[in-house]
Amino acid sequence: MAGQRRWSAIMYNIQQLVRDAETNYLNGTTKISDYVTWDMHDTLETIEAYLNSTHISGDTDSLGREKPFFNIVTAASNVWYRATDIDRKNIRFVPDKKSSHTLAYVADVMLQNWMNKNRFGQFLNDWGRTLARYGSAVVKFVEQNGGLVPSVIPWNRLIPDPVQFDAIPRIEKFYLTPAQLRKRKAYDQDVVEQLIESQTTRKTLDGVDKDNQSNFIEIYEVHGELDSRYLQDDPDWQDSPEYTQQMHVISYINEGGKHKDFTLYRGKEAKDPYMITHLIEEEGRTLAQGAVELLFDSQWMVNHAQKNTKDTLDIASKLILQTSDMSFAGRNILSSIETGDIFYHQPNSPLTRLANDKPDITALQNFQTQWMNLSQDVTSTPEAMRGQTMPSGTPYSLGAYLGEQAGSLFEVMTENKGLAIEEMLRRYVIPHIKKKLNNKDEVVAVLEADKIKEIDTAYVPKEAVKRYNKRVAEQALKAVENPNEPLPEQFDSAQEEQRLIESLRQLGNKRYLKPDEMDKKTWKEVFSDFQWDNVKVEVTNENTDKQAVLQTLASLYTTTAKTDPVKANAILARIMTETGVFSPIEFTEGGQKSPASVQQPQLQANQ
Repeated sequence: MAGQRRWSAIMYNIQQLVRDAETNYLNGTTKISDYVTWDMHDTLETIEAYLNSTHISGDTDSLGREKPFFNIVTAASNVWYRATDIDRKNIRFVPDKKSSHTLAYVADVMLQNWMNKNRFGQFLNDWGRTLARYGSAVVKFVEQNGGLVPSVIPWNRLIPDPVQFDAIPRIEKFYLTPAQLRKRKAYDQDVVEQLIESQTTRKTLDGVDKDNQSNFIEIYEVHGELDSRYLQDDPDWQDSPEYTQQMHVISYINEGGKHKDFTLYRGKEAKDPYMITHLIEEEGRTLAQGAVELLFDSQWMVNHAQKNTKDTLDIASKLILQTSDMSFAGRNILSSIETGDIFYHQPNSPLTRLANDKPDITALQNFQTQWMNLSQDVTSTPEAMRGQTMPSGTPYSLGAYLGEQAGSLFEVMTENKGLAIEEMLRRYVIPHIKKKLNNKDEVVAVLEADKIKEIDTAYVPKEAVKRYNKRVAEQALKAVENPNEPLPEQFDSAQEEQRLIESLRQLGNKRYLKPDEMDKKTWKEVFSDFQWDNVKVEVTNENTDKQAVLQTLASLYTTTAKTDPVKANAILARIMTETGVFSPIEFTEGGQKSPASVQQPQLQANQ
């Protein structure tokens, strides 16, 4: 029994699981098909080298000559990054039915406020840049200090399974200083002090020192559905194990071939904080193909052509002489010549120049051009997509057509990013927002013209009646005390609504929403019947041809200005919104900032 218990303890050692996963990742290869063998770690290292204009075979050749790096991958990855960009203003909640229209709008306001508070725009930029370069990106959502913080995890900090991301627990490797370790109060502080005594240098996944700093501790963070026995110090044998979502923070030190293990934290967690996303998912491999990997061969051959061109030009710039007179062998007469020097050579042994000044540079340039053209075809980044001037005589319509055709691939990628954002919102953001609804806090909404009209249309009629009833009640009380008090005027819906609209205009493009005027309800009660699972998440691509859009709107405005002023004003508002220079609110009467005396509108729960 003791032997079985000891075997069980070794089997359910999280440090050993991490060591095995790291060894397989660094040293293993993946057989995708009979003719394709793939090394994920080597691919990532090559991508990193090419992005930093570094040769993977060394910076010099066998003769010690420097090798140039003609970088073509950065430009292509930047085009992908720009062409698939999504901004946070393009993400919103849309109601799935009329009855949930108002609450879906309030939920959208809460979503926008969450994105602003947690710098989701910066997250989208980091995420898009990683996707363009690597083809895939791992994102992480962690609740900290009552908030939900999104981040993009660098690939050089992950130890993944090359075939399927969910095949093994998610393992993230990073380094912390002693001060950073001590600040993490959830860690076992006794173990923290033991680790601080065993400080080491920061290393890459391959074990190479990153720098000379020695005050860093190597930490592994592990997340995944694991056997419950991983949570036990002395696990017992069980026929039917229980699997739970767990988090472990561990470290270990190699002492003479033996490992000294440390566990800083372990416990259950609600959900896996990691999620993998792709531009276009590849079957049979965790990492999709980004712009850089697609250009591996092109980058290699372009560098090869540049190296040959450089070597040829270096040779052509030298003056080389030949002679049959052995007395000149091995001498450099150019560096040793002084004015007045007299040279002698044997009879019939003149000095003649070697013909090395006619290299075929044109052939090398044509060879390089072929690979450059291939790189544009492979990544769908022709001159029109790169912002380069088309060759002389090329019709504009042809350039626009080529750009449109190349952009169709990026529409697919952008759609995949939109689906990934929807999954992030449903898996992490919506549950977080729902947990934060148990309050009566006022929500500030900064709106565009169409949204202002939308919310005011739902709010004004009922609020006008409420304000009229309140005023009538006050006047009735005064009439009881003072018979000379004038009677309340008869209700005029148009007049009451106009008064309310005038007060709302002074708020500009802001509206202030509360769950109930009398603060009797919390947002949680307001959303009690709201079906979060049915709300639609709409993600639109901001990468549109704004010039063409503005031309169309301008033409439409000119056509409708004289015939339909109402529609013309709506078109003008859209034009101003597209330009982003002016807000339509600035052109409305009373569009100044709200004075302190203006009463703030409040949204009713039953609208």
